[in-house]
Amino acid sequence: MGDNSNNNEKDLNHILQARRDKLTELINAGNNPFEITKYDQTHHSKEILDNFASLENKEVSIAGRLMLKRVMGKASFCHVKDRDGSIQCYVARDNVGEDNYAAFKKYDIGDIIGIKGTVFKTQTGETSIHATSTILLSKSLQVLPEKFHGLTDTDLRYRQRYVDLIMNDESKAALLKRSQIIKEIRNFLDKRDFVEVETPILVHNAGGANARPFVTHFNSLDEDLKLRISLELYLKRLIVGGLERVYEIGRVFRNEGIDTKHNPEFTLMELYQAYTDFHGMMELTESMLKHIAITVNGSYKVMYGDVELDFEKPFEVITMTDALKKYSDIDFSKVNSDEEAKKIAKEHNVAYEERHKKGDILALLFEEFAEKNLLQPTFVIEHPIEISPLTKEIPNKKGYVERFELYIMGREIANAYSELNDPDDQIKRFKAQEALRAAGDDEANEMDEDFINALNIGMPPTGGIGYGIDRIAMLFTNQESIRDVLYFPTLKSLDQN
Repeated sequence: MGDNSNNNEKDLNHILQARRDKLTELINAGNNPFEITKYDQTHHSKEILDNFASLENKEVSIAGRLMLKRVMGKASFCHVKDRDGSIQCYVARDNVGEDNYAAFKKYDIGDIIGIKGTVFKTQTGETSIHATSTILLSKSLQVLPEKFHGLTDTDLRYRQRYVDLIMNDESKAALLKRSQIIKEIRNFLDKRDFVEVETPILVHNAGGANARPFVTHFNSLDEDLKLRISLELYLKRLIVGGLERVYEIGRVFRNEGIDTKHNPEFTLMELYQAYTDFHGMMELTESMLKHIAITVNGSYKVMYGDVELDFEKPFEVITMTDALKKYSDIDFSKVNSDEEAKKIAKEHNVAYEERHKKGDILALLFEEFAEKNLLQPTFVIEHPIEISPLTKEIPNKKGYVERFELYIMGREIANAYSELNDPDDQIKRFKAQEALRAAGDDEANEMDEDFINALNIGMPPTGGIGYGIDRIAMLFTNQESIRDVLYFPTLKSLDQN
């Protein structure tokens, strides 16, 4: 094994040196490819393949990465891969000239090249470009992964996403679809008169969610700042300011673990609409996801693993208590005290902390027994007040709030409230959160005096919602891991020093 590994390393070093030597030769001959500043690219591969009838015998110029080259004496075939796909090119000495053909034969797989020529079909019926000239636009000094095995090491795929995008069309398609999903979300909200805004990322008070923030130091003011964990409190200030319908799609940062569903920096979208409630957010959410399904996927039926998700039929609506009862033997509607709730948790081996109250226990039991069963789109409503510090209480149901979470494939996709706009109630909730923080919960919210001042100015009745954009992307691209819908996921550094 050792000898084989050494031989492979020697072979690789030989190949890399050969590429360096070719570059030196080009530079010495006054043909340094890195001095080329532009190339007139008239078409992309897919455009030519899709429009052969109108482009046959027409001159085109394409540019991209050389992925395959077959030299056969005085004529050669090659495949060039660009943004949209790959196209075959036929390069013959008699058409490009002796010098150009000699240069072409020295191109390496991975080089960026430009080819000018006419569109034709080969005898086997493959749409191709009959080259009249070729040019080396950038020299590849590194070797791409072996063609047929591709780039299969997942850690390496994430670290070297640029190589993954070249070698794995599936990775590229998923990431491009993510961008398309975000574009369609913007289109949908634009038609509903929402204004897209940007709010601070560096904040004094990272509120709006229960999460541990990243802390940094601002040298100029000599004070600590946090990276935001949510978009909520600034967007609500804009509702107070009279903007009525606002949203932001932005990065938020939570100093937590990494797994298939979590990355410490992720894309959140929050939107707020004045003069509506969580029912309005429910309608908007269902309509928006139907819009994404049909515009991005072309169908209301979306496959995720071996489950067919149906976005056409009305989404299910169920209370948290009923969901727990449906998927376990626990009827929480009969639980009247914190002690009873803790007793049930113990009986079902669900861990809790002493500070937890009845509502916290309900949420823990729901997570344990119900969440994983919610495969089809399901709105879970009537959350306990203990886990909803920024939400209006249901008028006739003490201890429960006007909130829903949307679950699909057992994952929370969205979280919506009838927003709390009573400043006195909000102060009480913040104080309760501060007590939790003092008791050791470093994910609890802090008092935000300026936000309280904004509520004192007056905030209209408002519906608000947050969406995990990465999780929506995972759903519509059929990806099991959040890393497959992030261009550059967070990874442990390879630097051991």
